[in-house]
Amino acid sequence: MKFSCSQQDLSKALNTVSKAVTSRTTIPILKGILLEVDGNTLKLSASDLDLSIERIIEVTAEEEGSVVVSARLFSDIIRKLPNEEIMIEEQENKSIVIKCLSSEFTIVGQPADDFPNIGEIQEEKKLFLEKDILKDMIKKTSFAASIDESKGIIVGVLIEMEEESLNMVALDGFRMAITRETMKNEEKKRIIISARILNEINKIITENEENKEIYMILEDKKAFFLLEDTKIVLRLLEGDFIKYNDILPKENKCRITVSRTDLLNSIERASLLAKEGKNNLIKMSIFRDKIIITSRSEEGNVKEEVFVEKEGEDLDIGFNSKYILDVLKVVTDESMIMEFNTSVSPCLIKPVEGRAYEYLVLPVRISTN
Repeated sequence: MKFSCSQQDLSKALNTVSKAVTSRTTIPILKGILLEVDGNTLKLSASDLDLSIERIIEVTAEEEGSVVVSARLFSDIIRKLPNEEIMIEEQENKSIVIKCLSSEFTIVGQPADDFPNIGEIQEEKKLFLEKDILKDMIKKTSFAASIDESKGIIVGVLIEMEEESLNMVALDGFRMAITRETMKNEEKKRIIISARILNEINKIITENEENKEIYMILEDKKAFFLLEDTKIVLRLLEGDFIKYNDILPKENKCRITVSRTDLLNSIERASLLAKEGKNNLIKMSIFRDKIIITSRSEEGNVKEEVFVEKEGEDLDIGFNSKYILDVLKVVTDESMIMEFNTSVSPCLIKPVEGRAYEYLVLPVRISTN
């Protein structure tokens, strides 16, 4: 194998595929990146068996071939080289020589035969996804999935294809996030993808702005996300997701319409004291036309007032400020609705009009004295 290419193109491709490399594996080959030269293209592949990524770039090839290189070492070397032409050549003993201007590295390689097969696409039905919509939906839900691997299926995000909409749902036992986009789908399907993997996909989409079109292909146990020069293969999570519609409250005793920005700024200020108390606890007292937000710790106390439009009863309720802030930071609406029942019932946050999103946040018990 012998080829040359620009440092910038190779570094960018390595940045993409490296997202599928894990340091936690006990399988040495999975700490590597597979380089395959065929014609005048270089295909880079990486996999942790749950997530696999392929990226193709144009190169000037003198000799075809394939080899596996250490992902960390190879990426570090390429990233540190100047933005010039790089020459890479495989030696007989599988070592790789990297040359650029006055720099020359020789690193150990491994046989390509030992690298896992990422898999070919069997299903031909492609679902077109608008890049910005996909990015927005991931951002609005993935934060609410559990990060505790022992919690099973709720480390994933449910992607639900209905006849007229695409829905994403995530929950972790303390909050739930639902986002919906109008989209016509030929068939109904429900899949669950690890939130960690969805976040990596979001980074890849964001970093590769030149890729305008994204297609998703679903198989029984795998999903493929196809960008112009990148293929992402992931293993679907198996199991039944919680029936989230059953959790949503059907009625409320207190309903407010509030400015998102005003509430965000007030809770951010109040949470400065809440963090000092180590539990992020804020208290919201809703009465007449305002919410009074308070927090106290050994370091001091804070009081904030936000004007609202209220219907129904007055209410005192406590929250982990982080859970409310996480919602306020991803919603972009000027105003939104918050619905409450009792001081120990979850709060429902939703848009003033439509059903584009719904967030459920469990309260924290507060002392009444």
